[in-house]
Amino acid sequence: MNLELIGALTELEKERGISKDLLLEAIETAIISAYKKNYGANSSASARVELNDKTGEIHVYSRRVVVPEVEDDTVEISLDDARTLDANYSLDDIVEREVTPANFGRIAAQTAKQVVIQKIREAERSIVYNVYSNREGDVVNGTVQRADHRQVIVDLGDVEAVLPTSEQIPGEEYKHHMKLRFYINEVRQSSKGPQVFLSRTHPGLLRALFEFEVPEIQSGEVEIKAVAREAGNRSKIAVYSRDPNIDPVGACVGARGSRVQAVVAELGNERIDVVQWRSNLEEYVANALSPAKVLYAIIDEAGKVAHTVVPNDQLSLAIGKEGQNARLAARLTGWRIDIKSEEQAADLPDFLPKAADEPEEFVVEPGLEEHLEEQVPAEVEPAQQVEEVVSEEKAIKTEAKTKTKSKTKVKEVGAAPTVPEISEEDLASLTNVIKRKSWQERFGSVEVDNEVSTGKEKQDPEKSKKKKDRVITDLSQLDSIDFNFDDKK
Repeated sequence: MNLELIGALTELEKERGISKDLLLEAIETAIISAYKKNYGANSSASARVELNDKTGEIHVYSRRVVVPEVEDDTVEISLDDARTLDANYSLDDIVEREVTPANFGRIAAQTAKQVVIQKIREAERSIVYNVYSNREGDVVNGTVQRADHRQVIVDLGDVEAVLPTSEQIPGEEYKHHMKLRFYINEVRQSSKGPQVFLSRTHPGLLRALFEFEVPEIQSGEVEIKAVAREAGNRSKIAVYSRDPNIDPVGACVGARGSRVQAVVAELGNERIDVVQWRSNLEEYVANALSPAKVLYAIIDEAGKVAHTVVPNDQLSLAIGKEGQNARLAARLTGWRIDIKSEEQAADLPDFLPKAADEPEEFVVEPGLEEHLEEQVPAEVEPAQQVEEVVSEEKAIKTEAKTKTKSKTKVKEVGAAPTVPEISEEDLASLTNVIKRKSWQERFGSVEVDNEVSTGKEKQDPEKSKKKKDRVITDLSQLDSIDFNFDDKK
């Protein structure tokens, strides 16, 4: 029978994780209680149980103290009586005597069984409490067992947890056998055992869900800096990337929003805004107010207030429904945010951007200017440069006009110098003069051949003449003197 008991203790240790030594202590306590109750021993009597964990043998020993005069024989023994048992006893020694009953009987066995069961339950509760007290702040999977108007009972596998009404998402229904994820909010030890309280509204649940869905957060490349949540309606998270090549917002949103949509589905279609965290507080506040566009923000360090200005048509968007967007942005940044439109900010000095500091005047040391003038040659004044450029342009224009007139027209004036003769080749190349007016401008609409001589190739005089005949259709308007021709030609 005793060997069967030891085997049962070994099985309990394997199945339920209860230490065998703890169970042995519980059995020893049960045997002492049964001995005192069923064999007339005083409750104040001291006894010791020895249980062999290999053979299963049980021995009970009474313990009494050696005193000069005995007042209570259940816990004391005289020195003479002790020396009759062993001559080596002295005062204040402990005298042990085996008092193992021959048969505990039915009552003794029932008492021992009850105590053992109670100790096993206490051991299980202690194990559960130690496990879940270290898991506060973790997210676990649970199955809804039953729900009422006060609370929801959730089965976590080895313990039943409680989801209070205050920690439930507004409007969310909890059906029987529904599997959800819960945040372990608190673990308490009570007379009934450990009590685990769960939450579905805690911001830590949102943070943990993104850690499950985004591998970059698990690896540490992307970090969630802050979370602000109004469960069931809207939430905001601020993310930061330690790797400049990784976009933190894009990593959390995922391809076509797959990652953020998985979190939204878990939280009952709760709207989530993912913004980028910035070390610059002005930029961080502007990002926190998204989707509204912030023109600029002014930080008041003394009052810990951020004065922000948005376009006139986005004031309601920045504030949000019942101030929800501004409220979440303030929680996310930890600063009080004051939002004004452009028209409102124009009349408030706290919302006007500070003017940039004027640059300091550069003071030239005495004597330094003269030294620089000696080292650096004087520059030409801009007015003088303009006059020189204008003079050069006038000279070029005059030269071009003179050259054109010498090639195209030479009029005989009384004492004018003799005009040099113009060859037929030069005459043929006159059509290349860029500044010469077209025949249409000078003589009206005429048909002009597009073939133009380059002036570099030599042409036959007859061909040149025919070409001129084709171009000039009405020669009656010209005089031979215009081209310095004699009458024969």
